[in-house]
Amino acid sequence: MTETFQLLGSLLGGLGIFLVAIGMMTDGLKLAAGSSLRKVLATWTKTPQRGIASGFCMTALVQSSSAVTVASLGFVNAGLITMHQALGIVYGANVGTSVTGWLVAAIGFKFNIQAIALPLIGLGALMKLLRPQTRLASAGLALVGFGLFFIGIDILKGTFEHVVARFDLSQFTAQGLTGMLTFLLIGIVMTTLTQSSSASIALTITAAASGMIGLYAAGAMVIGANIGTTSTSVLAAIGATSNAKRVAAAQVVFNALTALVAFAILPVLFYLITQLTGFFNLAADPALSLALFHTLFNVLGVMLIFPLNNRLAGFLMKRFCSAEETAARPRFLDKTIAQTPALATNAVLLETKLVADKLLAQYEKSQQPLDGLAIEQEIHTIQMLCQHITNFIVTVEQSALSEETTSMLAKLMRIEHYLFTCCHCVEKLAQRQPQKALAGHPELHTQLEEYQSQLGHFMRTSLEGQSMNTKAFNAALQELQELQQLHDDVKDDLILAGTNATLPIDNMVCNINGLSDMWQLTQQWHKAMLLLYLIEEQLNPQTS
Repeated sequence: MTETFQLLGSLLGGLGIFLVAIGMMTDGLKLAAGSSLRKVLATWTKTPQRGIASGFCMTALVQSSSAVTVASLGFVNAGLITMHQALGIVYGANVGTSVTGWLVAAIGFKFNIQAIALPLIGLGALMKLLRPQTRLASAGLALVGFGLFFIGIDILKGTFEHVVARFDLSQFTAQGLTGMLTFLLIGIVMTTLTQSSSASIALTITAAASGMIGLYAAGAMVIGANIGTTSTSVLAAIGATSNAKRVAAAQVVFNALTALVAFAILPVLFYLITQLTGFFNLAADPALSLALFHTLFNVLGVMLIFPLNNRLAGFLMKRFCSAEETAARPRFLDKTIAQTPALATNAVLLETKLVADKLLAQYEKSQQPLDGLAIEQEIHTIQMLCQHITNFIVTVEQSALSEETTSMLAKLMRIEHYLFTCCHCVEKLAQRQPQKALAGHPELHTQLEEYQSQLGHFMRTSLEGQSMNTKAFNAALQELQELQQLHDDVKDDLILAGTNATLPIDNMVCNINGLSDMWQLTQQWHKAMLLLYLIEEQLNPQTS
């Protein structure tokens, strides 16, 4: 009973450290990521071929396909690379993990990657202590997470070490399909328990070399190890972003497909290996044969999946959709409408009005003492919707475009740009919440609230207006001038209060920056609404 509790405790502890490590890696990468890191990653994975090469090299270097796959999940989580780019890394990592078999065949299983875990943690902690609140500290956090990742894996391996050590493989035979499936299952279970396909492959090669199991049985176990290693990425995808979950699912699909094909043609593969070793005059010992087998079927898997890469990516993009992605889906746009420019223009107009309405709602929320993070998430959703609209405009059938329709689509593209800028303004207002800094200054607080309220009224009335006749245009222009005057008055009073030392300089600067954001919002919104009115007049001419 005591041993059972110890096993359970070690299992939970190892899983806990593993999940915390993944979170630290993701957070550290996200905070430390500057334009340079983003450019390097983008260059490494610019094409699927480069992604495969990068995945292979990184896995060959660290001797852990799990670490590379989890790192790619972390990159996707942090927004450093896209899901499409990460797929190449996953494919390459599968080929790269076969290097372990070659090391085992050549020098034995002596290389211990966990030896770098503690130095990584120590170095990361030192970076965080020496330069807190900097990118160096964030990079240190990622290093600590990377070190803890290996410690978590090591604890999980140690927990089941005695189970694997007592696993008598000789009691199983590989006679017929049932026997082969049994050894396939053994490979899956061992890799899942140890969280290391390297350990499973080393054990398999050792067993085959000692004559405990036959070559075909060992081959089935290696295939099983390839399937079992996906458990690491599945575990890492818990609580991750939608794209990270898609990458994990892609690895499962890729490894399962590779395993299925390799299992089906296993005799053919070993026949090819026999021919290759004979051609190069190599000793066809089990260790070499299995290392070559592992490499061969993983390369075969990449060759099979690569032509289907875009289809797989498209399939996965429709799965694991978050609430944010669902909300960011266009309501009026689809591929069929894009073939008819007249319908497409009207659909884009309706979608743009929907974006403007959502943006206005977030501006009104930004004036209230709400959670700024929730507003930022909504703004990000609106920005994604703007991007969808922009992409749709580009896909509208070019050959059927008239000069008038082209002009309207160009105006709509400009509107999306204006609204996108408005999103940034609202996001900054939600972060700053300048009115909080004036809690002890009632007059200034009232002035700022009045300006915010009038801006909201201006945005609402301009969005709900049905036509831009001369009277409506003059009224909007008059309200815009009043907003500018009020903006200038509030700014003058803030500067005066700061000069008289009745308002702290930090508070003064915060509110002036907030005013600048609101004035930019006013101007960009006015431009967007003016173009909207012009397009509506073109589509639905009315008498002024």
